[in-house]
Amino acid sequence: LLPKKPSKNRDIRILSTVLPVIEMATRVVTAPGGLLQNLRIEIDYRDTQCSSTYGALGAFDIFLKRKPDVFFGPICDYVIAPIARYSSVWGIPLITSGGLTEAFTLKAPHYRTLTRMMGNYHAFGLMMREIHRHYNWTIQAYLYHEFDEKSGRGFTDCSMAITSINRAIGGNETSSGTFDEETAKYADYLRLLRNIKKRARIVIMCASPSTIREIMLAAAELNMVNSGEYVFFNIEIFGSMTATKQPPWYAKNDTDERNQKAKEAFTALLQVVAREPEDEEYRQFSKEVKELTKTKYNHTYAEDEPVSTFVTAFYDAVLLYAYALNDSIAQLGVERALRQPINGTHLAQLMWGRSFKGITGNVTIDSNGDRISNYSLLDLNPETGLFEVVANYYYGGGLQFVEGKAIHWAGDRTKAPPDRPTCGFDGSLCPDNSLPGYAILSLVLGVCVVCMGIASIVGYRHYKLEAEINSMTWKVNPNDVLSCNPSRGHRGSFHSMVKRGSQATIYSEDLNSLPGDRQIYIHFGFYKGCKVAIKKINVQNLSLTRSLMLEFKRMKDIQHDHLVRFYGACLDLHPEPFILTEYCPKGSLQDILENETIKLDWMFKISLMHDIVKGMAFLHSTDLHSHGSLKSSNCVVDSRFVLKVTDFGLHQLRRSTDDADIESYAYWQKLLWTAPELLRDPQCPPAGSQKGDVYSFGIIIQEIVSRQGPFYLGTEEKSPKEIIKLVRDGPGILDAPFRPKVDESSYEDVNNIMIKCWSEEPTDRPDFSGLKTIIRKINKENESGNILDNLLQRMEQYANNLEALVDERTQDYFEEKRKCEELLYQLLPKSVAAQLIMGKSVIAETYDQVTIYFSDIVGFTSISAQSTPMQVVDLLNDLYTCFDSIVENFDVYKVETIGDAYMVVSGLPVRNGNLHAREISRMALRLLAAVYKFTIRHRPNEQLRLRIGLHSGPCVAGVVGLKMPRYCLFGDTVNTASRMESNGEALKIHVSHTTKMLLDTFGTFDLTERGLVPMKGKGEMLTYWLNGERTEAIAAPLPNGLKVMSPAGTSPAAIMASRTGPTLLATDSVPGSDPQQQPLLLPTATSASQVNGTVASPPAGILINHHNHHHHHHNNHNNNNNNNNNSPCSINHNHSNSSPNSCHNPPAPAKKLNSVSYSFAKAPGNSSSNTSNGAAAAAAASAKAPKPKLPEVEALRGASVTKPLLT
Repeated sequence: LLPKKPSKNRDIRILSTVLPVIEMATRVVTAPGGLLQNLRIEIDYRDTQCSSTYGALGAFDIFLKRKPDVFFGPICDYVIAPIARYSSVWGIPLITSGGLTEAFTLKAPHYRTLTRMMGNYHAFGLMMREIHRHYNWTIQAYLYHEFDEKSGRGFTDCSMAITSINRAIGGNETSSGTFDEETAKYADYLRLLRNIKKRARIVIMCASPSTIREIMLAAAELNMVNSGEYVFFNIEIFGSMTATKQPPWYAKNDTDERNQKAKEAFTALLQVVAREPEDEEYRQFSKEVKELTKTKYNHTYAEDEPVSTFVTAFYDAVLLYAYALNDSIAQLGVERALRQPINGTHLAQLMWGRSFKGITGNVTIDSNGDRISNYSLLDLNPETGLFEVVANYYYGGGLQFVEGKAIHWAGDRTKAPPDRPTCGFDGSLCPDNSLPGYAILSLVLGVCVVCMGIASIVGYRHYKLEAEINSMTWKVNPNDVLSCNPSRGHRGSFHSMVKRGSQATIYSEDLNSLPGDRQIYIHFGFYKGCKVAIKKINVQNLSLTRSLMLEFKRMKDIQHDHLVRFYGACLDLHPEPFILTEYCPKGSLQDILENETIKLDWMFKISLMHDIVKGMAFLHSTDLHSHGSLKSSNCVVDSRFVLKVTDFGLHQLRRSTDDADIESYAYWQKLLWTAPELLRDPQCPPAGSQKGDVYSFGIIIQEIVSRQGPFYLGTEEKSPKEIIKLVRDGPGILDAPFRPKVDESSYEDVNNIMIKCWSEEPTDRPDFSGLKTIIRKINKENESGNILDNLLQRMEQYANNLEALVDERTQDYFEEKRKCEELLYQLLPKSVAAQLIMGKSVIAETYDQVTIYFSDIVGFTSISAQSTPMQVVDLLNDLYTCFDSIVENFDVYKVETIGDAYMVVSGLPVRNGNLHAREISRMALRLLAAVYKFTIRHRPNEQLRLRIGLHSGPCVAGVVGLKMPRYCLFGDTVNTASRMESNGEALKIHVSHTTKMLLDTFGTFDLTERGLVPMKGKGEMLTYWLNGERTEAIAAPLPNGLKVMSPAGTSPAAIMASRTGPTLLATDSVPGSDPQQQPLLLPTATSASQVNGTVASPPAGILINHHNHHHHHHNNHNNNNNNNNNSPCSINHNHSNSSPNSCHNPPAPAKKLNSVSYSFAKAPGNSSSNTSNGAAAAAAASAKAPKPKLPEVEALRGASVTKPLLT
């Protein structure tokens, strides 16, 4: 599977060079004594043309006809990708010397049978990394060939190679220059090198040999060679410049003087190539290959041109396949192997991880199916003018310089230049002493003053901090604490303590968890008139260090409505140390959830979650950063049913668990809230992590939702130790992480939050700031709610935060106000809506000149009668959605739609001079063009017939009504425009004489006189048909980068609507894209001739082909029905059900037509005999004009082009 002709990168891996190598290899393996001596090998080939389309077709063709056992090739990356996927499905090994990009490194699941015989680009990068390390280089620039973005041709081999090299080097890319070899000029190389010169001295390049020569000449002109300060590397991907016998700097068609300059420039160039064997066996093999190629395959190598290792690699590919096939036959036995089909996937596995002696040297295929390749570094010998190998890179062996060979550095340097100047590229590394003394003194004094000021501020803050730390405001005098301890040994349930009238609760564990599964009742007392919780500190030796005092200070400073307040600590060892915190009598969240007598509705559950999130969001913003032990027992509820988080900070006082505690139930129970990454960390920090706290919150949500305890698994029963082991081990490759059971019938939004919080990857978990916003939206209605028996206390709590709540509500008000204003802007013109918003009354206004557009659908009543109401609604919705997308591109205002009637005006409410006629006309042409491509969902074979009327004149506009106000137009102009539409014809634009006179001032519109037409209430009026708009006036070349657009925004599709004549074949369109971004056809100037006696008249952007679609059009006035509309020119429709709006249907490829005349004077499908006199006259006049040449086809992106349109 190879191309017959070489590609533009001069790759010589084509059929005529590779087939001889494969033929020679098959002779060896099938010869007596060979690996496959009893087998006959048949060779078949297909031309891939280096095209992903033709390459894939060739693979399918040979697969269906020959059922091949192995594929050799292709070599182009964009061809390898699809064929390698197919080969993986078919179970056929694919061996190639191409596919060096890193995209093919991951073989599973798409490339399971792909074997690469020349490694990958990453190996080039490894060699360049070794060179950079050897010379201590860290800064480099890249200069390589890349296709123009507008070409749509994907990435080049150079682009993918440079990307891999930069990733492997991992250096600082200071500059990067790209160019397209097909369009780049010598001046472009000079510009790119000037830019690189300012930022780097090591330049890594990748391009064709001729381009490299031009770049080096440009570098010599910029003195980047003789100075010896710059080093250039050329990455030879396919070894086309590895010829050590032919100098690449020499060009036959160039002057001797320029060749000499090129030779001198190449002294600064080093080349990186795949290592070529240098033994006599390979040289003799190369001679045989050249002879067989010339005699049998009619391809002659140039004199002294070596046979590239990328070609001879296919010889080793055949040997590799033969070794694998021989092993497979030996495993299965000859008879069994011959009876059953060859398992290509198994063969690929036998090829991988194999080493053998090949024609290109020792061949080693790694376990991933890639050959371990070696590379050489070549330097130009100034005496011989040829490149010689000065170093080799061996995978795993590093960079090895050839003994007796040294690199000839440019500029007569004896060693490699540094990668940056001594003073830096901008001279900033060297001091500038050119300033006068007084300036330097002033500068120094100024710096000293600033430094002293900063030092003073820092010193003052440090002194203040140290003073606060040393003041120990947190220290508590034990005599100030009145303890009210419960009876000793009282342990049990919360309710039993209540019945005994005890003054204790069980809301939180002690700072040090006790062994066993018993909960501990907190002691409480009174400190300075406040009821406080007393927690003992069980430590033997307590050292009051600065870090501990600083943490006490931070704990003292933390005050938040949803964090338990820290009052202080007493560290005296007698009677025993303790800390004082805020007392919350309602117990812990765990107690409330386990108490079935307490009913919790969703309002209260979400309120509890919201309290936790608000407290944790504040805690994460403090110097403590994280909690580390967030669980339901560390969330307590005060007397007003406000949930607060406790047991944060003071991690130095927490006792580490000894070995005896590991087997206890309580030890594993308290780890159920711990994140998996913290369970896996043997040095888990006591403070945990912020993402670990989010995971703990996810488990708490599960507790709140299910009220079944932490890690509820449904009917499945597992001990805490088993659960922790499953969580710590993590999921398999295809398994989901082990988590609690999720009740699908619960609150969906809460379930989504819970699942995100316990994600396996910490980066996938939200932070508490984001959770705060999400839960606030869920709890929006209940934000100010409270529990009945604590209503007054809850209101007091919310009164403290009233200011923050008012700010939130104010922001919500402004957001709703903005939405209302946006809605008003959609209902009324912006200028009118702005007056209403400012409270002004809108007064009706008279406009001297406007142009009004009216259109309706001919036969809409019949269509409605034959369709269901929903089908009619879908039809109008699709049509008006399409129309609205077009109308917004013009300086017009859509007035209203009533049924199938569509009304648009230009020139109001913002006056635009005489441009209103042009804007409406261009819009009408675009709408008519869209109608030709419009597809009715339920009647796809029927052409929608739009009838359009235009008229210009004065009118009055204003807002009518108070309830559901409407912006309406009044005056005779509106009535006349409506008459123009009703007296028009289907698929035509009917224009009044007034509008025609305005359009004539622009000189670009093509109109045909219709004659006198009787109109109700008007008598006879002289009217015209609008056929299109010529492009001569707007197709003048523009400066580079400007778009070809009319002042009103007419896109190239609308511009080309006026052009008539033969049409060239456009490129394929992209499915699902916008019609303005489709490739369009540039028609030629008008030429009057006919095809099969039919005059076709498609508008702008309509692609013409030879498909015989039957469109039933009829003339509304002449009742001229034509049921035999089999013209070779018909409108192409996309009948995809998934895209009912035909404005987005991509046009099909069109066939070239000869001598076709397009005119808007006659609807499509009418025979030439019925053509109107105006159309015939226009055709006759056009026939006399000289026929211009056909323009090129321009593939337009969006609604703009960057080249002048041809006329």
